[in-house]
Amino acid sequence: MPDANDAALDFLLTRRSRPAKTLTSPAPDRDALLTILTAASRSPDHGKLEPWRFVVLERAALERLAKLATSRGEAAGLEADQIAKGHDQFANSPLCVAVIESPKASPKIPALEQTYAVGGVCLALLNASLAAGWGANWLTGWPAHDRDFMREGLGLSDDERVAGFIHLGTETAAPPDRPRPDLGAIVTWAET
Repeated sequence: MPDANDAALDFLLTRRSRPAKTLTSPAPDRDALLTILTAASRSPDHGKLEPWRFVVLERAALERLAKLATSRGEAAGLEADQIAKGHDQFANSPLCVAVIESPKASPKIPALEQTYAVGGVCLALLNASLAAGWGANWLTGWPAHDRDFMREGLGLSDDERVAGFIHLGTETAAPPDRPRPDLGAIVTWAET
């Protein structure tokens, strides 16, 4: 039997994202965030391409993005509730890390595998934040898919895209648990 890291396994079996709307200040300072980003960057990365980068959004940047979400949503003709949701995820966040998929040309590593790696980084960032004692939530929403928002708000090139906005802060309320997958419905044992 291998040596188990029971504390880590218990954390993974009981982890819950914290709803972004329940997060408040304080948020991790730069030193604490660098530790979290270091942990996130230890994700599986076929070919060691690092097809991601981080854009740390502090308060002034979040306020700017909230205004941009409002103007972009209006320009796109979105419903008022969609615009408000896009605005609020930035206006109400104490700190956010935009995880950017930044694909690298590779004859050996397909683009889809790079996308998978970036998703792994998002989850690792979320889990590292929670393990460090912070509240954290992984969101996307329409701003993550609006090319003009990505270009103007985050300076993304045309081949880059947002994989996730990871909001971090201090949780104000214990999150409710939610139903978890029924393993009997999604696990197949291939014995031969």
